[in-house]
Amino acid sequence: MQQIRAIGADAVHVCIDIQRLFAEKTDWHTASIPSILPAIVRLTEHAPARTIFTRFTTPETPDQALGHWRAYYERWTSVTTGIAGADIIDIVDELKSFVPPARIADKPTYSAFESPQFCAMLDEMDCRTVICTGVETDVCVLGTVMSAMDRGYRVIVASDAVHGSNPASHEAALAHVYRRFEDQIEIGTTDEVLAHWRP
Repeated sequence: MQQIRAIGADAVHVCIDIQRLFAEKTDWHTASIPSILPAIVRLTEHAPARTIFTRFTTPETPDQALGHWRAYYERWTSVTTGIAGADIIDIVDELKSFVPPARIADKPTYSAFESPQFCAMLDEMDCRTVICTGVETDVCVLGTVMSAMDRGYRVIVASDAVHGSNPASHEAALAHVYRRFEDQIEIGTTDEVLAHWRP
């Protein structure tokens, strides 16, 4: 696994799905968010203008979802905006003060790269390096990391600023899945990222 190297002005901190949908007592509650939030705040404070917060969006009703996502939301109807309310997708209060200059990009799928809005933001910011934080390590973070690699971005994962609702799966993703891509993914702590990042 690569050690963190110098990080330059082309880096963007992509904070994935730290929003009410996962932070609050919903059926998708991720109890570990408070444990990673201080590290996410530190990275955001370091370069707020180089930060994008993604929001996982849910449909108003299951029949508004695309393809097999309809069956998915028939199971998880409680997190649709028709039931939970439109503001359930908001980022958590601790991050709101950073916007602007930080930006928000909505995505209806696991990978942020399925959002044209997100991709346009990266292009506008001349991004070549993504620093990933957020939830979940083995779901939306993983989906975004894989897409970033496929598109040729340099990928850095802040290990103490990602987590998930299943601790064992989170640990397995960090210890085994990401490490399969030792030539393309750098993993380091928030301290290590900050020590090397000169925005």
